Amino acid sequence: MTELPRTPSFDLSGKRALVTGASSGIGLGCAVALAEAGAHVVCAARRADVLQASVDAMRTQGWSADAVALDQVDLASLSAAMEDPFDVVLNSAGLARHSAAVDTTPDDYDAVMDVNVKAAYFLSSYAARAMIAAGRSGSIIHISSQMGHVGGPERAVYCASKHAIEGMIKSMAIEWGKKGIRINSICPTFIRTPLTAPTFDDPDRLAWVMSKIKLPRVGEVSDIMGAALFLASDASAMVTGTSMLIDGGWTAD
Repeated sequence: MTELPRTPSFDLSGKRALVTGASSGIGLGCAVALAEAGAHVVCAARRADVLQASVDAMRTQGWSADAVALDQVDLASLSAAMEDPFDVVLNSAGLARHSAAVDTTPDDYDAVMDVNVKAAYFLSSYAARAMIAAGRSGSIIHISSQMGHVGGPERAVYCASKHAIEGMIKSMAIEWGKKGIRINSICPTFIRTPLTAPTFDDPDRLAWVMSKIKLPRVGEVSDIMGAALFLASDASAMVTGTSMLIDGGWTAD
């Protein structure tokens, strides 16, 4: 009888995961996806009250989750949070300050780069260091953006930060691959969250977004959750140093 191949497992039972930016939006969606698949999820964010409410809601579903107040720009606190190795680290914290490039202030530039690049870089470094010290493999995932692959008006700093993430993960994947540590990004289009409400409420901006997306709708948080689970699980065991574009075809042309 022919021996049939088996689909790799999406089950995360027994895994320990950290999700940053987990109080709402994409971060919360990713935390739910990992918890629903059986992982114990440490949810981290700056807004302690909102974060705890989200974790309490997850626990009512029978999922295993804890809340940790964390500003990952504070590298000392970030390093301390990463001392014990995680099997999965998913970074969803991010910042955008949009303006015309000629109007960008040094303060805005530094704020975006500190969160989107510097904190993401050292989160990855600290996570991998702990995994290596423990002799464990693992998956590191960054919520990047389609803007890490294209440009956009009034988004020069944001695009620069996300292009940096895409280059960063390629180099880190090369360094850590032999240790069994994978690192990838998820690159969403505009996703409907409280933070994107001003864009969707502006008819001109919404028209621009819909002119770029080839599918007949904008993205929802649920569109990101499956990708997060895939990259966290054994189903993506041969995937590293790359990005998953969930952009409705934005970058197809």
